[in-house]
Amino acid sequence: IIYQYSATLISNLCLQQNLSQNDLNIRTLISTGINIANAYYYDIIHHSVSVTLIYPFLAVNMGVVSRNWLYVKKFDGEPTDENFQLTEEELPALEDGEFLAQAEFLSVDPYMRPYMGRFPVGSLMIGGQVAKIVESKHAKFPVGAKVFGQFGWRTHTVCNPDKTQGDKPYLLPDFGTLPSSLALGILGMPGNTAYFGFLEICTPKEGETVVVSGAAGAVGSVVGQIAKLKGCQVIGIAGSDDKCQWLKTLGFDHAINYKTENVLEALKTAAPKGIDCYFDNVGGTITESVMRLMNLFGRISVCGTISNYNTGPTMVQDPQRDFVFKQLKMEGFIVSRWRDRWLEGILANLDWIKQGKLQYEETVTKGFDNMPKAFMDMLKGGNTGKAIVKVE
Repeated sequence: IIYQYSATLISNLCLQQNLSQNDLNIRTLISTGINIANAYYYDIIHHSVSVTLIYPFLAVNMGVVSRNWLYVKKFDGEPTDENFQLTEEELPALEDGEFLAQAEFLSVDPYMRPYMGRFPVGSLMIGGQVAKIVESKHAKFPVGAKVFGQFGWRTHTVCNPDKTQGDKPYLLPDFGTLPSSLALGILGMPGNTAYFGFLEICTPKEGETVVVSGAAGAVGSVVGQIAKLKGCQVIGIAGSDDKCQWLKTLGFDHAINYKTENVLEALKTAAPKGIDCYFDNVGGTITESVMRLMNLFGRISVCGTISNYNTGPTMVQDPQRDFVFKQLKMEGFIVSRWRDRWLEGILANLDWIKQGKLQYEETVTKGFDNMPKAFMDMLKGGNTGKAIVKVE
């Protein structure tokens, strides 16, 4: 840093003081440049601040470089390191109405696996992140504020929120003492997926039996807790004994390890009177087992099909007879349906957390370079609660 920028620092120092380099002793110039460079280095390392905020005269000489993960090979089965490539991109100077965001936490979610199939090779990996605004020419997005945005797998983003299509970035509401990373989980998209997807589609009633698959994930763990708040009996299905034990600490009445138990038989024992509501994250044979025990007028909310994201669809028994004779309702959804009520879900979950009625868990992977690893581990069930990456 010292050698790379000392000439720029010296030149700008002379300009600021209306001096030519001949007006100062060369030793003084070099010493001043090194001292400023050292101060810049210290501020970046120890205070995580933008150099252009402290030394704005450098902004025209130092472009911001974003590190980006690209999707460079089509997924075929489970993702591997070959599907991703880390690149760098120099960002343009801000224009009016734009801000520069520096990523702090990034999300990895199951939906990314099937969604990326819609994008051409060479595209930026999609996803949400919590970022800090380090430079701004937008009055409503001030420097220092925390923002959530669908910026993808990148360390820095130049954004014009007024021209953004679809899910627009938004400033985080006041979480109090809670970590801002929760905006990627229980106080963000997964939390709203649980809140709206369960309450609006399953319309649970007190005393009913609710089953949640993928129950130890970011969405399923919240669905089960909300169901308990509504007075329901809750059965969670997860993939390890540790996860099942965690679900019981959240208040789940029963937890089934689908890897070691016969799901259908375990459900018969846990739900002898049948199942009224099913929140489905996985599809496949687990859903087939649940469907056989649904009660009359049962409601099924379909959030995901993670069991076949890395493989082809699983052959299951035709459920049509049950839909007709049990008069079942099954509805898939994408949470952006409730975009106009977004803050409602966040504030409801936040209030329950503050009351001690909702708990959360995060599985944190450190380092932006480990984005693919965190993503692949999550798809294999390596996370409990929300899987996130902390930029370091």
